[in-house]
Amino acid sequence: MERKYPNLCKPIRIGNVWYRNRMFSTPMGGTDIELDGCIGPKSQAFYEYRAKGGCAAVTISELMVHPSDGSHAYRLDESILNSLPKATYAADAIRRHGAIPSAELSHSGMFAGTYMTDKNKQHGLNQWSADDGVRADGVPYKAMSKEMIAEIVAAYGHVAGLCKRAGFEMLMVHGGHGWLINQFLSPMFNHRTDEYGGSTENRCRLAIEILKSVRAAVGPGFPIEFRLSGAEFVPEGYDLDEGIKIAKILEPYVDLLHVTAGTYQRTFGITHPSMFEEHGRNVYLAAEIKKHVSIPVATIGGLSDPAQMEEIIASGKADIVEMGRQLLADPFLPQKVMENRDDEIVHCMRCFVCMSERAATGTRRCAINPIIGREDEGMEITPAPVKKRVLVVGGGPGGLYAAYTAARRGHDVLLCEKEDRVGGILKSEEVLPFKQEMFMLGETYKRLAEKAGAKIVTGQEVTKEFAEAYHADAIIIAAGSSPLRPPIPGLDGENVILVNDQYKHEKPITDSVVVFGGGISGVECAIHMGMEGKTVHLVEMRDDVALDSVIRQRPLLLEKLNKLVTVHTGYKGLEVTAEGIWCQTKEGEKVLVPGTTIICALGQRPRWNVAQELYDCAPWVRVIGDANAVGTITKATYQGHHAALDI
Repeated sequence: MERKYPNLCKPIRIGNVWYRNRMFSTPMGGTDIELDGCIGPKSQAFYEYRAKGGCAAVTISELMVHPSDGSHAYRLDESILNSLPKATYAADAIRRHGAIPSAELSHSGMFAGTYMTDKNKQHGLNQWSADDGVRADGVPYKAMSKEMIAEIVAAYGHVAGLCKRAGFEMLMVHGGHGWLINQFLSPMFNHRTDEYGGSTENRCRLAIEILKSVRAAVGPGFPIEFRLSGAEFVPEGYDLDEGIKIAKILEPYVDLLHVTAGTYQRTFGITHPSMFEEHGRNVYLAAEIKKHVSIPVATIGGLSDPAQMEEIIASGKADIVEMGRQLLADPFLPQKVMENRDDEIVHCMRCFVCMSERAATGTRRCAINPIIGREDEGMEITPAPVKKRVLVVGGGPGGLYAAYTAARRGHDVLLCEKEDRVGGILKSEEVLPFKQEMFMLGETYKRLAEKAGAKIVTGQEVTKEFAEAYHADAIIIAAGSSPLRPPIPGLDGENVILVNDQYKHEKPITDSVVVFGGGISGVECAIHMGMEGKTVHLVEMRDDVALDSVIRQRPLLLEKLNKLVTVHTGYKGLEVTAEGIWCQTKEGEKVLVPGTTIICALGQRPRWNVAQELYDCAPWVRVIGDANAVGTITKATYQGHHAALDI
């Protein structure tokens, strides 16, 4: 067959291992790490899912090599009962689908316990690094002695040998993102005066000793991938020129150079490119380093478009593209690319739900893939024992995903959307340049549902009469929510635009804007207005803003907001006029927040009236998403998927 993306689909040999394409699944931490560090069944399924999706390699993360790192992470230690067997089962689960199983070897250094939900316990751990110091959060860390360094170097080799015995056919050594090896590589952390500090060569010494230890354990021809931050993007760290120098020094000891960026602690939104960054914003680092080395180079950084990835490989910027969050949104992207089905790819929104859920609950979720984190509960959609007539009311993300799942189960599915196009509240994201993936999600879900066999009709409101005449066996009510518009004088004026209606372009927006409401939709709207060069004020009655944003996204939103917008918290809106909003401060003072366009972003309320009207129109009825309780896309898609599974 003629492949649409021939370079992306081309096999590659690294060491003595053959890889089926150029798309790798980058390390992502598991979900049910057991108390002793064993890989749990949910984690095994978590990695297997991406192997089934067609990746050439899937890397398990992070495998801590030494007890001096007290992180609650994977351990591979023959003294731990079932440690080696569970690692073996995980490698088997990846390999049986044609992907190469790899494990990331790491040590957190001064940042042990970063992912722990119990921060008190985290702060009680011993923290080790290149030298003595105190972290930004007040936690002290100690310099590793030469004896301890030698012990850790030996531990890397020992664990590498166990990985090979367990069936892993490749290993990644993590030398980036601010973890231990990076702490030695970087002048930001390393101020030693012995042979492990000072010059670039000395700062590379630990990495070289570790790589030699790993090579001695796994033997020749066994692929070793080294993860290197190409640059650190802070004045105290190293730049790309230094990154090139480090790459050249380490080149003789590795088979694949994985070029990432920055540090987890200082440049989170660059290391894991946020929605405010360009897709592939770190590719130039790999492209430049590749000019100076002769071994294969992998790149990473917000990649989701196969056309962009094809160009990266074809132009020689990198030999391999690695994806993380994108392969949660759609684990089957590689297989879809191989089969020329790229129009079916569900694109990552870079919303950080996945990483935030791990920080908050120790589990994984994806806002737009309800299977993530629950893979062991079923990765395959099984046919329903009895085909039923299913009516889905509403074409937002929850309704569309419900229709998609129900159709795949073999049901006769009709989805009705009262507006002229699907997407629900997603349509409001059309005007935000940094949220285009979220806007496009509605059309993607629609395409998938229709290909699965669902019939989708727009411009059709479902009334009680319609539903009764349809004689459905099951109704899924996904009618969404409506905007809150409190009885504040002037809020219905000509200069007021509902945040949900911006995409309709029914009213002009002036260069002086007040966004009324500091939830996530108001904050994102204010940021967008600021990016357009407008003078923007944001009014919020509570003491803080974006409180409904996820933990990994919120700091990035606030950083952007504070650069572009004047924020007024503790302000109660009293009246909207042509000149702005009269507000009352917490001290009782009446002030005018100036602006000639007011954007109302005061929240949503469920459309319970729809549920009440339709609840007796079928034997089986389920109310999901915002129609039940105003929530998130994550909840809507999850509830829609599981409602369809229950029919």
